[in-house]
Amino acid sequence: MGEARGLPGVDQVPWRYTAQRDSWLWFKSNGLTRYLLVHLAGGFIPFYIVNEFPRSGGTWLSQMLARALGIGFPRNQLPVLKSTLIHGHFLQRWNMRNVVVIWRDGRDAMVSLYFHSLFESDGLNARLVRHVRRDLSFADYTDISRNLPRFIEYAFLDRQNPRFSWSDFVERWYDRPGVVYTRYDDLLASPASELCRIVKELTETDLPCSRAEEIADEFAFERLTGRPRGHESREQFLRKGVVGDWKNYFTPEARQVFDEYGGKSLIALGFERDRSWVGDT
Repeated sequence: MGEARGLPGVDQVPWRYTAQRDSWLWFKSNGLTRYLLVHLAGGFIPFYIVNEFPRSGGTWLSQMLARALGIGFPRNQLPVLKSTLIHGHFLQRWNMRNVVVIWRDGRDAMVSLYFHSLFESDGLNARLVRHVRRDLSFADYTDISRNLPRFIEYAFLDRQNPRFSWSDFVERWYDRPGVVYTRYDDLLASPASELCRIVKELTETDLPCSRAEEIADEFAFERLTGRPRGHESREQFLRKGVVGDWKNYFTPEARQVFDEYGGKSLIALGFERDRSWVGDT
């Protein structure tokens, strides 16, 4: 397996745990810095923004897009005042430019978020896990299907980080002029061609197909993890990397709970045509 080529300002060991990066102060400082930069400095510094609801593939897209544009991606580092790619979970749209929004099926996002919120991995999530386990106190955290209805409700109603739900995010960002949209499904199906389309819409320039293929290969799940896509590792930030994993965990109760809070957004984004999926068993 070859080593990924570096760009200035890119953290080549992005998910190595450090006490500093798990601290409340570091997370608050990083989040506030990014918020201020994208909302206040975007008019005179050419930032590019990949925005997502957590666990929707935004980090993967950010890596590829930064490489395609030839700019830095300060992953788990404080951003700098120069052209760079900023990845975030922004709900406010004020004064934001050069934005790419990535959609993921909210049901898959809930399953991925469950693992990220309740099991420590190499994803700098120890603080989050402590917080969510304190809030939910499940008898057995590994009983995902049993716990998922309560977790979905928690994610939509109670969760304090990132302070908005999946349906809130969809409502704020759906069908906005000037925003480039992509879907996790499409990136998985054809990462190179989707990357070319995003670059074209974002910059009005063409990314050579051969270069897009090189970038897609460099950041392929198999290359980054050493595992085939679909082979799960709960100890890694890149856990499984598939579409449709929700079907392995959603009980009839989980379907009902998700539909209550996020069903309309699911249909609006085209992940379902109607509510018939709720009755499936």
